[in-house]
Amino acid sequence: MAKHLGKKIAPIPMSADISVVDLIDNYFTAYNSARLREACQLLARDILKDGVTVGVSLSGAMTPAGFGVSALAPLIRNGFIDWMISTGANLYHDMHYGLGFELFAGSPFLDDVKLRDEGTIRIYDIIFGYDVLLETDAFIRKILQAEPFQKRMGTAEFHYLLGKYVREVEKQLGVQHSCLLATAYECGVPIYTSSPGDSSIGMNVAALALEGSQLVLDPAIDVNETAAIAYNAREGEGSSAAVILGGGSPKNFLLQTQPQIHEVLGLEERGHDFFVQFTDARPDTGGLSGATPSEAVSWGKIDPEELPSTIVCYTDSTIAIPLVTSYILNQCPPRPLKRLYDQRPALLDKLRTDYLAAKDQPKEKVATDTEVATYPCGTPIRK
Repeated sequence: MAKHLGKKIAPIPMSADISVVDLIDNYFTAYNSARLREACQLLARDILKDGVTVGVSLSGAMTPAGFGVSALAPLIRNGFIDWMISTGANLYHDMHYGLGFELFAGSPFLDDVKLRDEGTIRIYDIIFGYDVLLETDAFIRKILQAEPFQKRMGTAEFHYLLGKYVREVEKQLGVQHSCLLATAYECGVPIYTSSPGDSSIGMNVAALALEGSQLVLDPAIDVNETAAIAYNAREGEGSSAAVILGGGSPKNFLLQTQPQIHEVLGLEERGHDFFVQFTDARPDTGGLSGATPSEAVSWGKIDPEELPSTIVCYTDSTIAIPLVTSYILNQCPPRPLKRLYDQRPALLDKLRTDYLAAKDQPKEKVATDTEVATYPCGTPIRK
């Protein structure tokens, strides 16, 4: 039994001047507080090193609460986030801050019928004027009519261009703290959206399509670029980390890079080296949001040898991210920016070259043109 013993729990009364690092390291002793402590320590000790490519997925209404500006942007500027998958809604509401609009703390118990009559929007206990949506929509539609947007592109390029324009507005308005899109633009961090039509940004793209806009957001570009980033992460002695805030489609889009590499493209079979998730979703309902790292191993999304380097903390991301960000900024020296956005063409060329080479390798013959293969359910498929 002794070999299973960890650090002795020796409670000490808290002092008035306790730091965040001291709080987490010495007072987060058990249950999900311990999982949060383990996540912070794993990030500081192993993940946020120069040789690790860190991908972060973002879901839930994090940016309306200000965490894009207060927590994620500082992590980007210090080199702790190399690429991201986000819901479109998070990027849309993040823009409110970059455009100088105001959001306010409210109550989850307000009368929503009255709010509607007053032209006020509520996101649980955040409230803001309906005009914030209208003016943000107007800005997006005006910007998307610019010539650089009149083509087929992936969402990383789309968000990079959008962030460029938002950053210019921030400068004109004297916005003191850049929003997530503007910060990612300046730091060369590509941000992808797994469901580009599922947000007000996508709704405005669709509206412009009715007017003849040539902008097309191509998900195939995103699938290949994200796979290329994950594939390149292990060049030399490098490794890949998946840090997941919430769950949903962004979580899957981040993790599916590995099955794309080995299952579909036929390249190396190995999952992400590190997996850290903050979620309030249960695993027993079968949803992806609550799926565990061990389940992800069965899909090839996580390296089975790295299961000890996987941590799930069951808590609200709005509790976790301020604590984790403060811990990291205190414990980790800044990393050089990888600027993966600028490396996308080269990374994609490498993936394409290796895929085509592997595809041309002779494989064991399964069936001739006149033979019939079947799915496991027995449905015949003519080869």
